[in-house]
Amino acid sequence: MEEDAQINRDCRAAAGLLLARAFFEAPPDRVAPRLLGKVLASRTGNGWLAGRIVEVEAYLGPHQAPPDPAAHAYRGPTERNRVLFGPAGHAYVYSIYGRYFCMNISCEQPGKAGCVLLRALEPVAGLDQMARNRGLILNARPHELTAGPSRLCQALGLARQSHNGLDLLDPASPLQLWESDLAVDRILITSRIGIRRAAELPLRFAVADNPCLSGPKNLLGRYVALSSL
Repeated sequence: MEEDAQINRDCRAAAGLLLARAFFEAPPDRVAPRLLGKVLASRTGNGWLAGRIVEVEAYLGPHQAPPDPAAHAYRGPTERNRVLFGPAGHAYVYSIYGRYFCMNISCEQPGKAGCVLLRALEPVAGLDQMARNRGLILNARPHELTAGPSRLCQALGLARQSHNGLDLLDPASPLQLWESDLAVDRILITSRIGIRRAAELPLRFAVADNPCLSGPKNLLGRYVALSSL
C-alpha cells in the first residue's frame, strides 16, 4: 500500500534518532513514564514494523529497599535474567505459558537490574504485516494488534531466541528505540496488572485515553501531567 510505503520511508528517516543510553541509566519508575510516546521499531525483510509506546510498567531492581518481589531480578542474576544485570537499553525477552513472549527494557547502571515492561503500542508502520503475524485479517483494528505485552511481541515478530539481549540503541540493531515528535503530557498512573505480588504499587503508566491500552478500562488511577514527574 502507498500509505504503508510512506510510513516506512518516514521510519527510515527517523531511524537515526535513537534514544540515548543515559535515558535508561535511571530508576525504572522514572524511565517508564518518559518512554510513553517513543517508538519501538523492528527491521524485517518486509520493512519496518513500528509502534508508539502507550503503556508500560516499571519493575524495580533487587537493590531497592524493599526489593520488588514481582520483578524477574528479585532473587538475583540467573541465566534467564542476566540481560537485566547488564548495560541499560537492552531487550529482555522472556516466554510465558511456553508459547508467548513479553519484552522488557533494562534500566539503571550495570548490576542494578531495573527494567520496564512494554504493555501496549499504537501501531504506526507495517500494520498489514502485524496482522499477518497475529493471524488476523488485514485491516484489523489497531488495538487488536498490539494492546498487550504478548500481542505486541507477536505483532512485531519478537522472540527470545532472536531478540533477547539486543542493544536497542545500536543503529545496526534489528530492534531499536527512537525518539518521536508525538508530545505526551497527560498520563494515567495505576497499579500494575496481571501479577499477584506487589500488584498494588502504582507503577503502571499509560497515555491517557489511548484506544490501544490493555487491561480493564475501569482500573482506578490518577491522571497527571508528565512534566510534573
